[in-house]
Amino acid sequence: MAGQIIELEIGGMTCSSCASRIERKLNKLPGVEASVNFATEKARVVLPEGTETEIAIATVEATGYSAVLPAPPDDADQADGEPVDAETEALRRRLIVTAVLTTPVVLLSMVRPLQFDNWQWLSLTLAAPVVVWGALPFHRATWTNLRHRAATMDTLISVGVSAAFLWSLVALFFGSAGEPGMRMQFTLLPARGAGGMTEIYLEVASAVTVFILLGRYLEARAKRRSGAALRALLEMGAKDVAVLRDGAEQRIPVSQLAVGDRFVVRPGEKIATDGRVVEGASAVDASMLTGEPVPVEVTVGDQVVGATVNAGGRLVVEATRIGADTQLAQMAKLVEEAQTGKAPVQRLADRISAVFVPVVISLAILTLFGWLIAGAGAQAAFTAAVAVLIIACPCALGLATPTALMVGTGRGAQLGLLIKGPQILESTRRVDTIVLDKTGTVTAGRMQLVGVVPVGSADADELLRLAGAVEGASEHPIAAAIATAASDRLGPLPTVGDFANVQGRGVTGTVDGHAVLAGRPLWMAETLTIALPGEAQVAVDRAQEAGHTVVAVGWDGEVRGVLMVADTLKPTSAQAVRELVGLGLTPVLLTGDNARAAATVAGQVGVTEVIADVLPQDKVDVVRRLQAEGRVVAMVGDGVNDAAALAQSDLGIAMGTGTDVAIEASDLTLVRGDLRAAVDAIRLSRRTLATIKGNLFWAFAYNTAAIPLAIAGMLNPLIAGAAMAFSSVFVVTNSLRLRRFTAVSLDAAAQPSAAATVPVGASA
Repeated sequence: MAGQIIELEIGGMTCSSCASRIERKLNKLPGVEASVNFATEKARVVLPEGTETEIAIATVEATGYSAVLPAPPDDADQADGEPVDAETEALRRRLIVTAVLTTPVVLLSMVRPLQFDNWQWLSLTLAAPVVVWGALPFHRATWTNLRHRAATMDTLISVGVSAAFLWSLVALFFGSAGEPGMRMQFTLLPARGAGGMTEIYLEVASAVTVFILLGRYLEARAKRRSGAALRALLEMGAKDVAVLRDGAEQRIPVSQLAVGDRFVVRPGEKIATDGRVVEGASAVDASMLTGEPVPVEVTVGDQVVGATVNAGGRLVVEATRIGADTQLAQMAKLVEEAQTGKAPVQRLADRISAVFVPVVISLAILTLFGWLIAGAGAQAAFTAAVAVLIIACPCALGLATPTALMVGTGRGAQLGLLIKGPQILESTRRVDTIVLDKTGTVTAGRMQLVGVVPVGSADADELLRLAGAVEGASEHPIAAAIATAASDRLGPLPTVGDFANVQGRGVTGTVDGHAVLAGRPLWMAETLTIALPGEAQVAVDRAQEAGHTVVAVGWDGEVRGVLMVADTLKPTSAQAVRELVGLGLTPVLLTGDNARAAATVAGQVGVTEVIADVLPQDKVDVVRRLQAEGRVVAMVGDGVNDAAALAQSDLGIAMGTGTDVAIEASDLTLVRGDLRAAVDAIRLSRRTLATIKGNLFWAFAYNTAAIPLAIAGMLNPLIAGAAMAFSSVFVVTNSLRLRRFTAVSLDAAAQPSAAATVPVGASA
C-alpha cells in the first residue's frame, strides 16, 4: 500500500501478549498496517500518506508502553548496546539479590531438620522483599495492563506470586502456621488434606519469582546474542576515511563522504564505502560480507564494496554510493526488516496468546472452586489454583518464532544469504521446482577462450599471439576474451597497424608484417575466398555442436587455425544442481540461447529439463506455465530481464553479483555469485522454519500437558515455576542452535571436479 514506512523502538514489553496488544491498537488506526516483534522490541508501521508519525507513537504510549524513533546512525553507533545492556544488568542485579534472599527460605521450607522454632517468621522477613521488590516488574506490568483492561503473561505471574504470599500471611497471622512449633515437609505432589491454614507458601512465592527472573535474564542475554549478527553487520563499516582534497590526503568521518569523492585505502584498511577503483591494484578480502574466504583481485575500473578489507596494495577509490545506499546498509536493512516481520506460523501463536491469559485465569478460578466443592480443603484448592496460574504462563509461546527468526536471518547475513521476510520461510518448504537462468547464474556470464586448434604447420602459440594482438584493438566481448587469454598465456602482445573492424563479421590488421584476419568462418569463406581446410572444418562443426562461438584466424592469404570461445560454467554449478536435487527440487534450465548450446550446458551440470530460445520478456510466461501445471516454482536469476520472472515465481532468488533490479524483485539475495549459495539459502530457510515449528510444538505441548496436571492437583507450584522458566530458556537455546549452521558453498573440501569447469569439446 502507498504510504511511509517507519520503525519504532518499543519499551516496556514483557511478553508476546504485550506485542500483540500494541499491534492490535496500531492496526485499529485508519489505513495503518503494523507488525510488532517482541524479540527485537521493534514495530514496523506503514502509515497512510499525510499521517504524522506522532500519532503512532501516541497510540503506543496510550497503550501503556514507550515508543521512539531509532537514533540517527552516528548516535546509534555511540550508544549501541547501552540501553539493552543497562536493562540486562539491572535484571541481573535483581536476580542475584532475590536468589540470595530466597535460598534460605527454600532450604528452611524443604529441609525439616533446619526448621527451628519460629523459623517461619524469618522466612517471611526474607521473602517479603523478594515478593514486593523482586517481582516488582511483574506487578508493575500487571497494574499497567489492568488500567487498560487487559491481561498478559505478567498477570499470571503476579497473581500467582501474590496469591501464594497473601495466603502465607493469612495462615501466619490468622491460622495455626504462625505457632512456634510449626513444621513443614516438602513433597513433589501437594498435600490434599482438608485441614485449615497450617501450611505457608513463602518458598513458592520466592522461588517462582527467582525462576521467572532467571528465565527473563537468560532470555535477555539470548536475545542479545541472537541479534549480534545484525549488530556486527552494522558495525563493519569504517569510521573515518582518508579523502583526497586538492591533491592532499585529509582524514574525515565517513559520514562526511560524498558521491564522487576520491579516497585512499592502504593495505589492511577497510574500504569506506562502495566505489570504483581509479588507481592501483590489490586483493580485497570480502569475507565479512560474502563469507567467501578467498580475496578478490581488483584493479582500475573494478567495483569495490564498503566494509571490505584491502589486503594488498594501495588503492584510490571513487565513491559511487554512500550511507543508506551502500550494499552493507542495504544488507542490514533487509535483515532487520526480515527480523521485524512475522511468519504465518507466528500469527497463529499471537492469536492464541491474545485469548490464553483470560482462559487461564478462568481455569484457575474454576480449579479453586472445583476442589473446594469436592471437599479437598482450602489448602489443596489454593495450591492447585496457584499451580495452574504459574505453569500456564506461555512465555515460550511468544519467544518460539521471533528468536529463531532473529538467529536464522542473522546467521544468513554472516554467510551472505539475505532473507527478505519471514513469510519466505514458508515458500522454501513448498517449492518443488527451481528454474535456473543460464547466463550469469549457471555460467560465468563472460566469454572465455576454451579451445585453440592450429591448422597445418601453424603453431598454437603463434596462432594465439597474432589473433590476440589484432583482437586486442576491438572492444567486442569475444575479442576481449581472446586478447585476455593470449596476454595471460604469452605475455605482452605485439602492436597492430592498419586495424579495421568489419561490423558483425571480424577484424583485420597488420601484426609483425603479417596481414592478419580474425572473424566468422563464413566471412572468410564467402567474402575473402579463404576456405577452411578439412581439419579446421571438423573442429568448427564439433565446437558449434557444443554451442561454442568459433573464430577463424588467417594471415598472408591462408587460414591458420580456429579459436573457440564460450561462456564457461561456474566451477560449482554442477555440484549446486546435485545439491538442489538432493533437496527434492526439480531443476529447469532457462535460457535465450539456442537449444544446442543449452543442451550442452544442461548435460554438464546434470539438468534434464531445458527451456531454450526464450526471449527476455517471455521468461515470466515460462514461470506462469510451470505454475499452471501445479508446480511451486523458485527462480534464480541475476539480470534485468529476470526481474519480472523473479517477482512472478513463488520464491525469487537473486544473485547478488547481478543487477539491483533483480535483487529488488527477489525474495532471497545471494551476496556471492556461487549457485551453491542458493542451496544454502534454501537449507537455512527450511532449518529456521523447522526450528520455529519445533519451538511451537514444545510450547504448545508443554502447556497442554502441564495444565491438566495442575488442575488435577498433581503439580507443586514450586516445580511449576521452575518448569515454566525452563520452557522459555529451552526455546531460546534451541533457536541459538541455528548459529552453528554451516554453508556448503564455503566448504573447501566440497569442491567440484576440474572437469566441471571446462566446456565439452574444449582443447585449450
